[in-house]
Amino acid sequence: MDLKKIFNLIPEVRKPSEKKLDFNTKLKWTLIVLGSFFVLANISLFGLSVNALERFEYLAIILGTDFGSIISLGIGPIVMASIILQLLTGSGILNIDTTTTEGKRFFQGIQKLLVFFFIVFEAMVYVLMQGLQAAEGFTGLLIFQLILGGLAIFYMSELCEKWGFGSGVSLFIGAGVSWRLFTSAFQFINQEGRNCLLDFENTACSGKVLVLIQSVINKFPIEFTSALAAILATVVIFLAVVWVQSLKVEIPLSYGRIRGYGVKWPLSFFYASVIPVILTAALIANLQLFGGLLENAASTCVEGSCTGMAKFASYFGFLGHFIDGQAVSGLAFWVGSTNILELIIRGGLLTRHLIQGFTHVLFFAFFCTIFSIFWVKTSGMDSKAQAHKIASSGLQVAGFRQDERILESILDRYIMPLTVMGGAAIGLLAASTDLLGALVSGTAILLVIMIMFQFYQNIAQQHSVDMNPALRKFIGG
Repeated sequence: MDLKKIFNLIPEVRKPSEKKLDFNTKLKWTLIVLGSFFVLANISLFGLSVNALERFEYLAIILGTDFGSIISLGIGPIVMASIILQLLTGSGILNIDTTTTEGKRFFQGIQKLLVFFFIVFEAMVYVLMQGLQAAEGFTGLLIFQLILGGLAIFYMSELCEKWGFGSGVSLFIGAGVSWRLFTSAFQFINQEGRNCLLDFENTACSGKVLVLIQSVINKFPIEFTSALAAILATVVIFLAVVWVQSLKVEIPLSYGRIRGYGVKWPLSFFYASVIPVILTAALIANLQLFGGLLENAASTCVEGSCTGMAKFASYFGFLGHFIDGQAVSGLAFWVGSTNILELIIRGGLLTRHLIQGFTHVLFFAFFCTIFSIFWVKTSGMDSKAQAHKIASSGLQVAGFRQDERILESILDRYIMPLTVMGGAAIGLLAASTDLLGALVSGTAILLVIMIMFQFYQNIAQQHSVDMNPALRKFIGG
């Protein structure tokens, strides 16, 4: 089978004919994609009977989705395809040279096929395992809607990458987390659907800022401490991530044709950026999601007699047992996290929670390191690709002659150590913040801060280029 012929049949978003798009064009398409995402998130699935996934709030945040909407799959298929492909290429099972144009096209073609496979697979799993239970006679239609929504997310992501600012995956996560962060702080409609502002003293609010005010008025010390701890944890995480994000190594470069002219080539401590956290968090989210779905399917077994999907699901009991969307045992529990700060305040901390926190931190640090290495090797961020980029800009390391091999050997001293240390550090930071119990999960806050910082950098860089086109040669334009 000639895969290249199949790749040519896959629709794709056309690249802009201009080598560099101007700021207004990129901003326009980014806002169009963002607006479309919020519109689709508010289109409910037709024929949906029971939405058993609505209790998986954390998973919805990480997967950039709203369960029960037409985009219920979120970025799940895109991230799963990326995880599988990175593991295959990183382990050497697939040998794809991504440094060549042909290799990049082949890599992207394989990735698209995997994305389409996971869109169909996850749509069927969600419906057939009754995570999104269809009304009688609407099973096929429900799966079809999920596939359409998955394709929409994929092509919106591709549109953002080619015509907008940064990654569409990052944009969807950032938008979802930002909205939930705001509602977690100021939500005045409680779980019973009542508006607490109409009877502020007697009706409990959901937003932590409102809870804080209510607890002062009604003199509830535990609720006050809990709400204050969540708000302070959010502020501490924000400040810590902003500070760590500023850490970088700067390599002095000189421009060979202009004597005395020099620039500094920055290498961020989090060299692989936020990608390892997205992949690791999505991996945990999918383990918990599929664990819950499989347990739900296995529960249809009666007196040890299982048929069809229920029999298949019964083999995955090791993933854990779930109550109200939260894993309480099994693999999903031990790689997950619990709000330890909240447990300390309310006096419910157990030894198993401390052990879970330890395994969660280890899991995050390990897989963030692995994904960081794989991402750098497959995305053109390795020392060879960076050396070529620097040399093509007419720059060289101060004190050394202009030679790509010399540049590569010098960059080797920095890039791989930064990749490993940065991957482990961002994993430790993300996992630790999960245990503090902020307004939304610590990982989600870390993601949104780093994503917004990246978008700021992209926008600032684009603005600088528009103001001074001569800068393009120095940033690879």
